[in-house]
Amino acid sequence: MRSISLTKTEKSWIMYDIGNSAFILMLSTIIPIYFNSLAGEDLSSVDYLAYWGYAASIATVACAVLGPILGTYSDRKGMKIKMFVGVLGVGIIGCAALGFVNAWVSFLAVLIVTRLAYSLSLIFYDSMIVDVTKAERADNISSAGYAWGYIGSCIPFVVCLVLILWCDSFGLTMGEATTISMIIIAAWWLMASIPLIRVYKQSHYISKEESEGALRVLAKTIGNARSERKAFLFLIAFFFFIDGVYTIIEMATAYGEAIGLDSTMLLIALLITQIVAFPCTIAFGRFSSRFDASHLICACIIAYIGITLYAVFLDNITEFFILACLVGMFQGGIQALSRSYFAKIIPPDRSGEFFGLMDIFGKGASFMGTMMVSFVSQATGHMSLGIMSIVVLFVVGLVLFIKAASIPSNEERDPVTDAS
Repeated sequence: MRSISLTKTEKSWIMYDIGNSAFILMLSTIIPIYFNSLAGEDLSSVDYLAYWGYAASIATVACAVLGPILGTYSDRKGMKIKMFVGVLGVGIIGCAALGFVNAWVSFLAVLIVTRLAYSLSLIFYDSMIVDVTKAERADNISSAGYAWGYIGSCIPFVVCLVLILWCDSFGLTMGEATTISMIIIAAWWLMASIPLIRVYKQSHYISKEESEGALRVLAKTIGNARSERKAFLFLIAFFFFIDGVYTIIEMATAYGEAIGLDSTMLLIALLITQIVAFPCTIAFGRFSSRFDASHLICACIIAYIGITLYAVFLDNITEFFILACLVGMFQGGIQALSRSYFAKIIPPDRSGEFFGLMDIFGKGASFMGTMMVSFVSQATGHMSLGIMSIVVLFVVGLVLFIKAASIPSNEERDPVTDAS
């Protein structure tokens, strides 16, 4: 469990997690509260939760469609960094623009575009892991990315939190404080991206001819995945269990708002999630050198089943604080280990293609989870029943993942080369 020294390329790759995590932290905390203030009297608490879920679903469906196609094109020589920079620019501009939109419908429209760009950037970013580190270091590097992303994102978040909570002391309105905050997050995201843009070199790639034709690309990608039995079954399992994880991330603050918990305390609780996640994610990376990564992923899924059941019955801020700590313990571990586990069982020269497909099964699955929570909540009038439906996703995902992990490991290959 000793610490490892990082190469310059590995450090630059980790830096991007620190940058984009600031946006996702705002998205899961302050942004839904700001959206609630924009919606005002127009939406009931149930409708507020539902429309928030619908917006998330639209963005994830769009990413699921575009992800594997763009991911395959990014596997061409020199294309990955260009496509990464393109969607990164859209995401950063959209992040800053959120602070200038005052109508809730328009706000959701800008948010959808920004979320889409953010998610697409992660496809290219995640697939870069095969170029920035060695196979035996992948679990640790992936975990370090999530861990430092959690703790690093707290720096701009705390600044924004102070601005928003004490906006009167600074002579600002809530809207003005939010505008400044979104600009701060956009700037942080940009600055943390520059090191990776400067040093990244794509060492695994395919020819232009192999990536021609968007519809053929999608069909071929699915065909390639099906020929990789272990990877394909993992993706199906991933579809279910990561859906539950993403849905909890997406809906946590909105759920707390909807059941009437204090907004300020919600933000503090979710800040604690980030702080707890830092050492726990690092720990999972270190544990992977002593325990099989598949066993650790199973442990995380089982923990999330318990976390979801606990969330159904919470009704006060103290219980929400406990929930925030529990999520922080396992959130980074399951995400980081899933990313590195997948990287080790796919062809390295098609990493963009396979990570694009992973986005269909991952972010695309989030469409199902948020829609499920939204639909069940509206249909029954009980938000707790909507949250309870998430348990099904974890149970199915666990069963399928155990099956995928049982497939002989001779399909695994060394996907990554040394990084300078």
